[in-house]
Amino acid sequence: MVSDRAKCNKIGFATTKPGAIIKKHIPIKTNQWDESIPGFLEADTVAHCGNSMAGMFVFTLNCVDIASGWVEQRAVWGKGETGVKDAMESIENALPFPILGFDCDNGSEFLNWHLIKFFTDRKRPVQFTRSRPYHKNDNAHIENKNWTNVRQYIGYERFEDARLVDLLNDLYQNEWTDYFNFFIPSVKLIEKKRIGSKIKKIHDDASTPYQRLMKSRHIETQTKERLKAKFETLNPFDIQSKMFVKIKKIIKLVNEKKQYENITQK
Repeated sequence: MVSDRAKCNKIGFATTKPGAIIKKHIPIKTNQWDESIPGFLEADTVAHCGNSMAGMFVFTLNCVDIASGWVEQRAVWGKGETGVKDAMESIENALPFPILGFDCDNGSEFLNWHLIKFFTDRKRPVQFTRSRPYHKNDNAHIENKNWTNVRQYIGYERFEDARLVDLLNDLYQNEWTDYFNFFIPSVKLIEKKRIGSKIKKIHDDASTPYQRLMKSRHIETQTKERLKAKFETLNPFDIQSKMFVKIKKIIKLVNEKKQYENITQK
């Protein structure tokens, strides 16, 4: 006769199967994208955990368009499937082009049925792919942006106050996106050449994501006119000033939380 504990163990083992099933639905990317067309995104999450992954804290969902370099970020509380899906929906609504492809790592925040349905249950399904496990270079575009567009400004402190989600999203959806997409140029690797034992990398001219979209023949004229109209209203010095005010407010709240915990632990 089977014991109650044995029955429970069998149920427990069964719950590990969906992970393998989900991976079968999300193929590993093998450079099948046309990365000259805007709309193919790489995504990752940045953990604002400080020195510990224990407990709940804020994550930043970070996305970059490979063709143009256009970036969007959203803060989420934890890595819950619904929260990440809602953040991805917010990012899609903000993009000046449709999402054609979405590539991520093998984290549970991405490999879940919520996101699969979000990308596939539509008239024009999005190509949903993943990188090889333990191969960070597969997502080199977004790995670089994790530092230049998040860590360099926000740092490595632990964000364990849920109020920080709204503060970060207010920053990300306003000054942040305007600053990085309209005024911060970057170069794109267009070719690699091996010369003897060395590899020579050839990059294009430094351009902002906005400039790349304006040059792209894949972006509609109406969209270009809208982007141009917005660009003409922006002042980079004013944007940067407002960014730093909001960042200081965020860091102040983080430090106040740390000071309170230090006092209560004594």
